[in-house]
Amino acid sequence: MEIRVLGFGDNVVDKYEHEGIMYPGGNCLNFAVYARMIGVSRAAYMGYFGNDDEGEHVIETLKEIGVETVKCRQLEGENGCTKVDVEDGERIFKYTNYGGIRGKTKYILDRFDLEYMRGFDLVHSGNYSFMEEELWKIRKENIPVSFDFSDIFEEDYIKEVCKNITYAFISCPEDPQELIKEKLEKLRNWGVSKAVATRGTKPAAGFDGTDFYEQEPVILAQVEDTMGAGDSFITAFLIEELKQKKTGQTDMQKSLREGTAFAASV
Repeated sequence: MEIRVLGFGDNVVDKYEHEGIMYPGGNCLNFAVYARMIGVSRAAYMGYFGNDDEGEHVIETLKEIGVETVKCRQLEGENGCTKVDVEDGERIFKYTNYGGIRGKTKYILDRFDLEYMRGFDLVHSGNYSFMEEELWKIRKENIPVSFDFSDIFEEDYIKEVCKNITYAFISCPEDPQELIKEKLEKLRNWGVSKAVATRGTKPAAGFDGTDFYEQEPVILAQVEDTMGAGDSFITAFLIEELKQKKTGQTDMQKSLREGTAFAASV
């Protein structure tokens, strides 16, 4: 089945200081890479890179993996960068340059960018991408848009974004079940088709406007590193949703199940 997806927004290198190694990352870049790992027919990333060693490392890695980058741009300045440590398998962010040159330069979509985007089944972005002001252009082209709010739940900000997206994802591992249901209902009422909450080691939750769903996570005997768990969940969930759409099915429970299984493997 032909599935084509595009990550539009952030990329970084995560520098593991305790290892002396830097790894490519960022929510939207991860989405494209994980989609490629799952086996979609076309996975692309669209965004800005710096022209430093960090930016070159990310570009070369995407080339090796087979992620399309034809609509990316490389600018004079630092690539996005974070410094990370791991304690008991849990990632700890110690520093960020807030996207580097990407955070200082707006990506303004033109008619040619939108023509390119029409070749995809879904575009994914997130709250660290600085792309919120461009989402209305994508939605106007009737292209499904997914958005990861991470652990930010500022209502005025989210209301504005939800007008232009199809799928909304939030992270709320500490929230009680009733509060999560309330948040998912709000997301749906603000304009999205489906809303999903990831909760770490607790069951993920979803709402399609009619029913609430929960999916127990895959509990591992040993967790090496939680980096990428949320992004991989989102990717596998969305790929399953797109497969169902193409076959006229609808099974949000299965989408949640696919997301949790892939997240555990990552």
